[in-house]
Amino acid sequence: MQNKKRLLLLSNSTNLGEKYLGWPMTHIMDFLTPDIKKILFIPYAGVTISYNDYLNAVAAPLSANGYHVESIHRLEDSKILFEDFDAIAVGGGNTFQLANVLQQKNLLKPMKNAVENGMPYIGWSAGSNITCPTIMTTNDMPIVEPTSFDGLNLIPFQINPHYTEATIPNHGGESREMRLQEYIYVNQNMSVIGLPESSLLRLEGNELTYIGNRSCKIFQHGKAPKIHENGDNISWLL
Repeated sequence: MQNKKRLLLLSNSTNLGEKYLGWPMTHIMDFLTPDIKKILFIPYAGVTISYNDYLNAVAAPLSANGYHVESIHRLEDSKILFEDFDAIAVGGGNTFQLANVLQQKNLLKPMKNAVENGMPYIGWSAGSNITCPTIMTTNDMPIVEPTSFDGLNLIPFQINPHYTEATIPNHGGESREMRLQEYIYVNQNMSVIGLPESSLLRLEGNELTYIGNRSCKIFQHGKAPKIHENGDNISWLL
């Protein structure tokens, strides 16, 4: 069966000192074909921001570029709405909260079906995490307990957004790489890609490309991490 999936998975939405969705906007506009006008926004990762405020923040830059954005929380029958929109955008925040709400509302399956049938998907941070087989490689605190750690399973590998190798002086906690090494030690058949800030993955059917101004690192059990640069084809992960 032909793979129709189109995903744009961002590490982060905004860099310090930039407007919201500033750095990725050119990538978003390049990803969205001219026929795409209506975007369904999923705000459920938001915790300390109201869904209405989150919608307004996302809609402002997208509307300025000609897109109409509506949030799923303002629509009555959210399970069958995907056919009424041209694309899905899932915002960042807390991945456990996002998974919990999607599971409570039984939205994982219809979202997955819509994307597998060709609906373009844009996610950032938690919105990228949720496309993985599980949410286990999020950086977020488990502020709620979802039914499971299952994600949308739209890609066969894990993402760690906001990936950094920076450490805090005189701090004894594990580095990000140490945490991910723990994950692949326990989950030895899974790969994890560390996405630094201002980077993304673009999936077009069976072709996966890394885009970013910094190197990304891919972790696999028993192997040295693989380093990839801007424009690299990393379809071997699929």
